[in-house]
Amino acid sequence: MAGSAAIIGMGASPVARALADQPRRPPFPFDDDHGRPIDPPPPGYYKVSGISGPGLPVTAETERGGWVTSEAAVDRRGVRFKGPGSAPENALPWNDSDSGRVVSQGLIPPVKPLLHLHLRDTIVCLGGDGHYYMTGSTGDDIWKQNDGIELWRSPDLQHWDYLGLVWSIEKDGGWERQWTVRKGDYFRAIWAPEIHYINGNYYICHSISRSGIAILKSTSGKAEGPYVHALSPDRPLRNGIDATLFGDDDGAVYLTYGPALEMVRLKPDLSGYDGEWTPVTLADPDLDPAHHNRKCVRHGYRDIGFEGPTMFKHDGRYYLGVVDRFEPNRYSFALAMADKPFGPYRERHESVPCGGGGNIFKDNEGRWWCTIFGNDDEAPFREKPGIVPARFDAKGHLVADFRPRTP
Repeated sequence: MAGSAAIIGMGASPVARALADQPRRPPFPFDDDHGRPIDPPPPGYYKVSGISGPGLPVTAETERGGWVTSEAAVDRRGVRFKGPGSAPENALPWNDSDSGRVVSQGLIPPVKPLLHLHLRDTIVCLGGDGHYYMTGSTGDDIWKQNDGIELWRSPDLQHWDYLGLVWSIEKDGGWERQWTVRKGDYFRAIWAPEIHYINGNYYICHSISRSGIAILKSTSGKAEGPYVHALSPDRPLRNGIDATLFGDDDGAVYLTYGPALEMVRLKPDLSGYDGEWTPVTLADPDLDPAHHNRKCVRHGYRDIGFEGPTMFKHDGRYYLGVVDRFEPNRYSFALAMADKPFGPYRERHESVPCGGGGNIFKDNEGRWWCTIFGNDDEAPFREKPGIVPARFDAKGHLVADFRPRTP
């Protein structure tokens, strides 16, 4: 094999060299997709990084571009990339992935990323110390593997310090350490971790595709942890993805996940359930197919959305947002409102266009923001953290705010 490699490197044809440079084909059929447990991959199997690191400052060169991590069968080999720094080992052509049409069409104001940083599912949380904390799905390719949960801190939503890997799958995980098969390849990656400051402590909820969801708690009372499982270290709480938490002003805590079809109340210290899983009801469904991902067809378009829920409260009303696809492909929160946490919810509407898969939060000055990470080609950048100013209109709907504002 060493001799063959030398021959390829020295005198082989361009076609032979190109074949040698191709990433190795996944070892299982693509339809092997049920998350069955498997032994770890051989050493060196993955050449992509499992962390994203500190990132780079935003400049004229880093305002656009980013990463597009694909899991489609035809190009599951790679990641589209545009920007400074090292390209992923499996980089694919960029094409027109950051068209910015959501801005040029006047749907949101111009927005730049917070950092040039590969981060999906951006979450920003105002902590008990007055600082903002940010996390999300990290690493070069989360459809395959990453190392765990990374964290950043900011005093003003502009300057960000990297706090590193605050929870490692390998060192700190329980059931999460198990490798599985996903879409024909070795898989172990934390998806959509969210940091929350609830009842005086920091909690992180996360998920692993085909396995389930979990809640971690800080043992130090600090955002950087260390973190341990708040409950159920040996098995997932539910089979699903995209867990989210909501702490009410009366101390009650709620957990939902996936398309937010059900929700459960937790004990105030998140050590266990304080009730039963209960269906979430939507009183007036939006039956327009142009406002839904095709995954919602099987439910007759009667869901709030199909993944990535978030929940908050404003002016005495509960808001439940779930990501859906809007005219034709915007990845946005569909928001609905209710008088009670479990519903019934009403007035489903697209919130900040392209602002989905993260969260909606209020800053130290009482202003509202919606995170954006660029999960469709309407966005001005891709898989990087950003925030869009938001406000409530006369109907109580959260919409993009075009009034001049800086963080």
